[in-house]
Amino acid sequence: MCTGRVDIAFVLRALSKGADGVFVGGCWLGECHYVTEGNYDALFNMHLCRKLLEKIGVNPKRLRLEWIAASEGTRYAEVMNDFGKQLKELGPLGKGEGLDEATLKLKLEAITKLLPYAKLVERERLRVRFDTEQGYQDYFDSEAFKRLFEELLVDKLAISQIMLLLRENPRSARDIAAALGLDPAEVSKHLSSSSRLGLVSFDAGAKRYALAC
Repeated sequence: MCTGRVDIAFVLRALSKGADGVFVGGCWLGECHYVTEGNYDALFNMHLCRKLLEKIGVNPKRLRLEWIAASEGTRYAEVMNDFGKQLKELGPLGKGEGLDEATLKLKLEAITKLLPYAKLVERERLRVRFDTEQGYQDYFDSEAFKRLFEELLVDKLAISQIMLLLRENPRSARDIAAALGLDPAEVSKHLSSSSRLGLVSFDAGAKRYALAC
């Protein structure tokens, strides 16, 4: 299967089912077996996925992308051994990040629910094409990308987490911020906007927010 077929959803599903890390191996750039050159798409998607994982508190090093030709068996073995060692150093997924199982599950689900929107944004506003791997690295490290990422995805991801948490039971803004590790001021802002949109309701007596019926 071409690496261009590797959807971010595949990575999230693996992590949600208990994998401590995900490895994606593909043809070297410029040596794709298909006219689509899907490994360039994979490179972009894996960079974006790492940014999303980092935003929910998951170490982005748990996702690794390497170029390995079919004839490079020795390199494959070396890379896999190195990745296995790296994952042992990071510790079990969630525990290594200080996230309990329920919170980790919620945060991964929040990204999953955001994916349809994220894919649309990626195609319309984020996607670029470079000839070299360094070009992609420089782009994702750039202030221009950071601004777009914050503008288009970060708030939506926070709201997705809040909605999932409120699905369990009503909570105060302070409790939500503590449970998700988010800034209290940002949580209050998102709750206010969600309330105006009719997504959540506020019980003034209990001082708690709940999902709107």
